[in-house]
Amino acid sequence: MDTQEVIAALAALAQESRLAIFRLLVQAGFEGLSVGKIGAALGIPASSLSFHLKELTHARLVNPRQEGRFVIYAANFDTMNRLLAFLTENCCGGKPCAGGTAAVEGRPAAREAKGVDHGRR
Repeated sequence: MDTQEVIAALAALAQESRLAIFRLLVQAGFEGLSVGKIGAALGIPASSLSFHLKELTHARLVNPRQEGRFVIYAANFDTMNRLLAFLTENCCGGKPCAGGTAAVEGRPAAREAKGVDHGRR
């Protein structure tokens, strides 16, 4: 995934309604949801919903498909996974890690990083 694609995806998700739509579609899985069901679930008016779905589609985070007279939107899991891979590409300085607390337990600098909470108690 190139930097411009990453910026487009993050920009699309950096808005409350679009983030909620994307999270809802991730929960719905590959089946996706109709525009009406998305709007009803999130209380977003049709005119606003159309705009937000267009933005998510342009960022390739969702895929629309026609089913009869309905348009169904589904999360684009390939783009989501590529975005996550890009963001975590150099996790833990390139050293293998479990991605949880085990990744930072023995590394004081990582534990003390400002604003980072790795779930330690």
